[in-house]
Amino acid sequence: MLSKSAFLCMFSLLSVAPAFADPTLDQAVQSPGRSTAFVSRDVVRHPVEELTFFGLKPDANVVEIWPFGGYWTQILAPYLHDHGTYTVALGPFDLKKQTISQFQSEHPEVYGRIKTTQFDSQHLDFAPANSVDLVLTFRNMHNWMKAGNAPEMLAAIHRALKPGGILGIEDHRGNTTAPQDPQAKDGYVRQAYAIDLIQKAGFKLVGTSEINANPKDTANWPKGVWTLPPTYALGAKDHAKYEAIGEGDNFVLKFQKIKD
Repeated sequence: MLSKSAFLCMFSLLSVAPAFADPTLDQAVQSPGRSTAFVSRDVVRHPVEELTFFGLKPDANVVEIWPFGGYWTQILAPYLHDHGTYTVALGPFDLKKQTISQFQSEHPEVYGRIKTTQFDSQHLDFAPANSVDLVLTFRNMHNWMKAGNAPEMLAAIHRALKPGGILGIEDHRGNTTAPQDPQAKDGYVRQAYAIDLIQKAGFKLVGTSEINANPKDTANWPKGVWTLPPTYALGAKDHAKYEAIGEGDNFVLKFQKIKD
């Protein structure tokens, strides 16, 4: 089997460098209204580079799948406020946490135009068919695999996107020397496995990026990816060790809905 480093080198041939980001996006990322906890993670999450890589435009119709804590919401909502449409498709965790509704009530001038919908195996029609320019989802595919509904979720995303529309997806990259757990219980998804699953839903891979790669992450930890920051599932045990490793190694993939 290929080593993880060899696998990354192979996919670097397809990797596409982000174009120059527009000033409005940089302004949204630099906004003083963002959570300091979120801002501290920009150094590993690379929001400007990643959203530019996905082709985000200020007048786009964008749906973010399962925003959870709202890291991307605090960037996307102000960026799309004036000319675009931003919809958050809420999942089970979001409905419990109610972060988005809190954003809207505390800062309606920034978040008041956010549209909300529900998206899970019982609510697959989160947007009208062929209506969305860009669907974004960050570190959620492993949750769909765990629930056993990843093909259904991907098919629903494909249906909502316009022909030629883009799916941008990020998740924790699994070790290529180990077989893929179909339920991804450790939070890791092998990149080739993810690509195959997404392509089966009718998408074409059009780009990969290594902006969120971390070669220190072996994808083999006692509590899965949550052993690493920011979760630190082991608490104080070996905290310095995991802090030095950093956040998980993440693939960043860009797919296009194949035109009918």
